[in-house]
Amino acid sequence: MAQQKTPEENDAEKTVRDYQMTQEQLRATSLQLDQLQLQKAELARAKEEVSASGGKVYVTVGGVIVETGKDKALADIKEKSELADVRIGSFTKQLNDLKSKEKQLGEKITQMYKQSQGVG
Repeated sequence: MAQQKTPEENDAEKTVRDYQMTQEQLRATSLQLDQLQLQKAELARAKEEVSASGGKVYVTVGGVIVETGKDKALADIKEKSELADVRIGSFTKQLNDLKSKEKQLGEKITQMYKQSQGVG
C-alpha cells in the first residue's frame, strides 16, 4: 500500500515542478528574445544597404523576387523594425518576470529544504 504524502511533501513537489517549468519557460523566452535581436540586427543591416543603394531595390515576396521602390523598401524595413522592438520589449519584460519567479521559487525550495533538515 502506498504511503500517504504529507501536505508539506506535496507542496515541495509542486514547488519543484513549478521551478522546473519556470526554468523551461526562461530558456524558451531567452531563445525567442535572442532570435528577435538577431532579426533586428538583420533589419538594421538591410536598412543600411537599401539606404546606400543607388540602383534598383529588390525584395522577396512569397518566394519571388520583385523590384520595389527604395522608399517602400525602407518603409517596410522600418515597420518590421518597430514590430521587432515591440516584441523585444514584451519578451524582455516576460524574461524579467520569469527570472523573478525563478528566484522566488528557488528561495522557497531552499527554505523548505532547511526546514526539513531542522535548520531553519
